[in-house]
Amino acid sequence: MPIGFRWLLGVSLLGVLLGAPSGADAQPTPYNLKYRSGQTVQPVFEGWSRNPDGSFALHFGYFNRNFVEEIHVPVGPDNHFEPGEVDAGQPTYFYPRAHRRVFSFRVPSDFGNRRVVWNLTVRGERLRAVGWLDPTWETGARSAGGRRLSDEAAKNTAPTIAVDPPSGVTVQSGATLSARVTDDGLPVQREREDGNRRPGSNDPPSLQANPDAVEAPHNVPAVPNRRGSGASGPRVRGLRVSWIVWRGPSGVSFDPASTVAVEDGQAVVTATFTTPGDYVLRAQANDNRLTTEHDVTVTVR
Repeated sequence: MPIGFRWLLGVSLLGVLLGAPSGADAQPTPYNLKYRSGQTVQPVFEGWSRNPDGSFALHFGYFNRNFVEEIHVPVGPDNHFEPGEVDAGQPTYFYPRAHRRVFSFRVPSDFGNRRVVWNLTVRGERLRAVGWLDPTWETGARSAGGRRLSDEAAKNTAPTIAVDPPSGVTVQSGATLSARVTDDGLPVQREREDGNRRPGSNDPPSLQANPDAVEAPHNVPAVPNRRGSGASGPRVRGLRVSWIVWRGPSGVSFDPASTVAVEDGQAVVTATFTTPGDYVLRAQANDNRLTTEHDVTVTVR
């Protein structure tokens, strides 16, 4: 069963078990609500893949149930793997909502039936994700939604990225982050003309509520788009770089806030901090199909 379908199936089953309200007799329940803050973060196991050296990679993501609040959970008793390593390279800064396959845990070729557990405690509630090599959870390291890769996609290699860590960073000064990116030019970027699109494909959907339905309460009247580095703004196609906070005591503002196009082999942003401390900022270079990540450690005084 495809991993993405498991997410959808799990959410659908949850709705059935909780009893989705419908019709004039339906009453709002806590499951209708969207919360700005105050909720937990669920770690998620998303399958495993084979490494060329015979070892395996266990893939993990997370689901922050808040729509606005970003949560920091340092590595330690509230954010660790077991058994063995407490620090497996997992994030400590969690953006709102679902984030798929954000990191991988390498296990040896003789891992067998053993398991690893990611424990994450937020607001006193410990939630767990169990990683194991069950055959039904195997997923390809590179896939195209179960379809055969085209010749162009098969030849494509991931971009390379390098960033020099800044020094002398303070809350007042911020930091300039310059990513140097190279790529093989694949996949070839093809211009899309409006005339080639289906009529109405750019029009927003028109939705009408059931006149007999009870209006669900809205305690999040306007939720900003705050996924990762703040991916609002115009969509950037082609080779590009985005930034997120991987570890750190608080959020970081990046300018430009949206994904930055690579021009002349570089993509430059300015990072602004509100809290002193040690940060790990993650740059993600993407060529429309493959992504390469590079971590930069920044000490802010």
